[in-house]
Amino acid sequence: MTKKDLDPKKHRILILGASGYIGNSIYKELGPYFRTFGTYRTPKKEFESNQQFFQYNVEEDDVYEILQVCQPTIVISALRGDFNAQFIAHQHIAEYIVTYNCKIIFLSSANVFDAYSKFPSYELDKTLSHSIYGHFKIKIENALLRLPKKQVTIVRLPMVFGANSPRLLDMKTAISDNDAVEVFPNLIMNVMYDKKLTQQIHYIVNRNKSGVYHLGSTDLVHHDEFTKDLLALITKKKVVIKQVFTTNEDRYLAVLPKFNKLPKHLQITSQEILEELEK
Repeated sequence: MTKKDLDPKKHRILILGASGYIGNSIYKELGPYFRTFGTYRTPKKEFESNQQFFQYNVEEDDVYEILQVCQPTIVISALRGDFNAQFIAHQHIAEYIVTYNCKIIFLSSANVFDAYSKFPSYELDKTLSHSIYGHFKIKIENALLRLPKKQVTIVRLPMVFGANSPRLLDMKTAISDNDAVEVFPNLIMNVMYDKKLTQQIHYIVNRNKSGVYHLGSTDLVHHDEFTKDLLALITKKKVVIKQVFTTNEDRYLAVLPKFNKLPKHLQITSQEILEELEK
């Protein structure tokens, strides 16, 4: 196998975790435009019958085998699973990327900044996390950022919402079971809409962008206010709200762009996200 040309028209894309919520949304967006492959963990007819999909268990299987079969020019990592197994998989992906001159787009999280609470976070801010999840994402980010700059894109995401997003489905389940919905009154955050996110990823692929991207709403919202607005859209029932105070002061968990800003038509506000979810 020879080193690959990064001409967008010739892209072969492998989405790791393409059966998950965000991974599958990206697959549906990119599939019509590029030769796109995906992985799934749990056997399901729709994936087993799709010749572009490969079964992959991050704890048991070697990602290198799938990389060799697909020969991607871009790997998009939306993996979930055991943190140690994921880290090892990304080490193997990094080796492949260097050997074959391809790229990785790694979906990271606002949680890489969850040790900071006084301000929103920007692309070049130092990462620091008190959570196991945030610490794990930082570990993979740091490993990938040692690779040649043009071959790595880190995408940090806040909470992502959509018609079939796990967070929205959890709320609907709580409502139907008459359970309380938790809100964090002191949490200031930004949010994201799944369909806008996939368009942003498409833009990053098309324009061959690299570096760190903070993909979230352009404005900030309180978690409790956004959740209450969202609940008002999906039910007329009176919902029991459980307020969870992790601190007595406002704390930020928001990722905003300062350097890598996307075009206006690819930006979105929290209010626009609510309007989309109301449709």
